[in-house]
Amino acid sequence: MIIQFTGMSGSGKTTLAQIAKQALLKHNILVEVIDGDEYRKVLCSDLGFSRQDRNQNIRRLAFVAYKLSQCGIITIICAINPYEEIRKEIGEIYPNVKTVFVDCDLPVLIERDTKGLYKKALLPQGHPEKINNLTGVNDPYEAPINADLHIQTGLEPVDASAKKLVEFVLHNITKAPLV
Repeated sequence: MIIQFTGMSGSGKTTLAQIAKQALLKHNILVEVIDGDEYRKVLCSDLGFSRQDRNQNIRRLAFVAYKLSQCGIITIICAINPYEEIRKEIGEIYPNVKTVFVDCDLPVLIERDTKGLYKKALLPQGHPEKINNLTGVNDPYEAPINADLHIQTGLEPVDASAKKLVEFVLHNITKAPLV
């Protein structure tokens, strides 16, 4: 199974995936987390943040996830994954892809601002530190039309969100087709 997360920066994708991974390992379920930030430094370092580059980034992460899934490893792709067209494409190319919307309202994201990105994106035009391509602020984010699971991390504790993800995975692996 491949789980493609979608959610804005700071919504809790990586935190949620890591907690769920530890819980699933206790059930003897192999899980790998593909962290978009980590992979961007190595596998996708040649890509920028245009729509085309963001889509190519997701294609590469999904290919890695697919290869791992062929070995029986549930793979969670932790990336912003902002465009519906690429999420749909990944679901059509690879078997047993689930989309999980890690949803958090912008005011909560701004309050969290774990990486300082929102602060920089909200700087006035012309400021030397301004970020002009932050998803959901000054670059598009398309909420999924039909996510398989919708987790609202701004409205509940992270443990409750992780529990929903773990239960979702456990429920879906019993119905998973062979790759």
